[in-house]
Amino acid sequence: MNDTTRRRIGRMLIVVLLALAVVAGVGLYWLQNYAYYRTLSAPSEEITLVSDISGLPEAVPYTNFRAIESVSAPVGFRSCFDIGLAAEVIARNYTPYPGAEPLIAPRWFDCFDAVALGEALERGEATAWLGRRDVIWGFDRVVAIMPDGRAAGWNQINRCGKAVFENGETAPDDCPPMPERLQ
Repeated sequence: MNDTTRRRIGRMLIVVLLALAVVAGVGLYWLQNYAYYRTLSAPSEEITLVSDISGLPEAVPYTNFRAIESVSAPVGFRSCFDIGLAAEVIARNYTPYPGAEPLIAPRWFDCFDAVALGEALERGEATAWLGRRDVIWGFDRVVAIMPDGRAAGWNQINRCGKAVFENGETAPDDCPPMPERLQ
């Protein structure tokens, strides 16, 4: 084999390896941002806030609902909507959610900007409320509401979920029983 043939084979190998790297990169991007998400045309259950009095979730009025959910992870839910209650009513009747941390949504789900929402929560321009405890065992539904009535919802790991899923410990005694399918 002469030098010219070796160079051609080397170039072809480089082109093939680069093409494979591009295909793998595009595939990985698609899997992370599209494959495991589905768009919801309506909520799978009512939008709720947990009552301070009863401790139970109560349906609240809403409009302009948009949402996505992940088919592979409980934290993959994100929603945007307008809430139909005055801020004073919410503050008087529902349970705040300290430590709310919105998670990044795929770029194409443009109504949910986790960075802007997190900054608004830090500055006190938005407030976070408990939407539902253990919407999936170990994960709470959190609803953040802006003063103009725009709202966003997501699932966030709670204290019980952190103990089990992040730390590998048993759930604290005051946690609800873990479903058998998760044990």
